Amino acid sequence: MTTRTMRRRLHHGDVDGKRNDELFDSSEVDGLSEPLLGNHIDDSSVPVPILEDLWDDERRKQHIHWTFVFSQLIAQWAQWLANIVLGSGSLISRLLPLSALSQNGSNRKLLQPSLSPLQEARLRDLQQRLGVPFDGSQAEHQDALKQLWRLAYPDRELPSLKSELWKDMGWQGSDPSTDFRGGGFISLENLIFFAKKYPDSFQRLLNKRDGTRAEWEYPFAVAGVNISFMLAQMLDLQTGKPSTLAGVRFLELLADDEMAFDNLYCIAFQMMDAQWLAKRASYMEFNDVLKSTRTQLERELSLEDVYTVKDLPAYNMLTG
Repeated sequence: MTTRTMRRRLHHGDVDGKRNDELFDSSEVDGLSEPLLGNHIDDSSVPVPILEDLWDDERRKQHIHWTFVFSQLIAQWAQWLANIVLGSGSLISRLLPLSALSQNGSNRKLLQPSLSPLQEARLRDLQQRLGVPFDGSQAEHQDALKQLWRLAYPDRELPSLKSELWKDMGWQGSDPSTDFRGGGFISLENLIFFAKKYPDSFQRLLNKRDGTRAEWEYPFAVAGVNISFMLAQMLDLQTGKPSTLAGVRFLELLADDEMAFDNLYCIAFQMMDAQWLAKRASYMEFNDVLKSTRTQLERELSLEDVYTVKDLPAYNMLTG
């Protein structure tokens, strides 16, 4: 058994949720703080943070800060070594696509990626997709909803665009168009891609076939919208050129796979469901599970031997 295989098998131990919050900065996912049914939440049931929790948050922030500092120093040293010893045109220089931070200190981001024309084009196309809101009055968007139903339930009759039957898929009401909110049209595209590319996994999650399920399960479709939104935030895709560690690593995956975002979405969905089962979670804990999923996904993206989406350890859960 190779070292790489051993590490991947051990890495799946993260799914039990016991270590998922070690590197998580809760301030980075404020947009995910709204529960799936925010209008039906009783504020009195929300726990008040205790002093110990506040100290834990502060320690996590300090840990992330120093991790960023050390990563910055390593990137600067590697770039200096390549430029001074072997020159800017050397093989090693071409293998270091990440330029060092600006010397004047005006850039407070972790990394500045240097993109190939192919990466630039694919990033631009992805960001254009992210900018398209869902519009229930557009025929293209209506057709996409119908396509999703046919993929999810090939043996059932297609309902009207406003029907109580849409709740079977995990939409909150009879009109799915009201559930997209910040997810946009791409979240519907992600669900369709999932159903087409990995139909077995899609059907398992849709019908909650794996494990012992909670009495109050997460709604499948709305969870998918939340995952699309979480990924866009995590990968820093809404700020021009991503410069966070996860965003930069994603750009490397994008060079290999034009549909890297959609494939990563499918992995994240499968990973979220595994976290859900491991934590024995119920509906009100969905956001905590989503945060743990983000933490695990960021950890996997930081692994040295990840060059394509298929190299991610969690990809095995999707295809297994």
